[in-house]
Amino acid sequence: MDAIALFNIILRLAIWFLLTADLSPANIMIGIAIALLLPRDRTSLGALKDWLRVLWEIIVAIPQAYIEAIEIMLFPHNEETIVCEQVKPRRTPSLIFVDIFVITFTPKTIVVKYQEKGWYEVHRVTRNQ
Repeated sequence: MDAIALFNIILRLAIWFLLTADLSPANIMIGIAIALLLPRDRTSLGALKDWLRVLWEIIVAIPQAYIEAIEIMLFPHNEETIVCEQVKPRRTPSLIFVDIFVITFTPKTIVVKYQEKGWYEVHRVTRNQ
């Protein structure tokens, strides 16, 4: 089993545990079974590098989310915009899901729509300048 397959299984298990909110032994076994039985694609070394970049983005997004939350509490953010951000090349469906999660994790942004043509519509809240 390569590293990408392991990342995919860990991602599926994390989603399973978040959905069920149950860490009992029976639920863990069901989650593992589901993670292993769901179909998956063959991956390459380039995809492993993409996964490592995404993991770094997640690590960076956590303190950024706290900083943005404090900014929203201290300063009014009255302006709203919807911008289109291009999806990074060679993204698998799992990586697209994680990208949407990272964008939505921060309080000032949320993905409104994913366009199959390779774009995210992102709603942003900004301060009046």
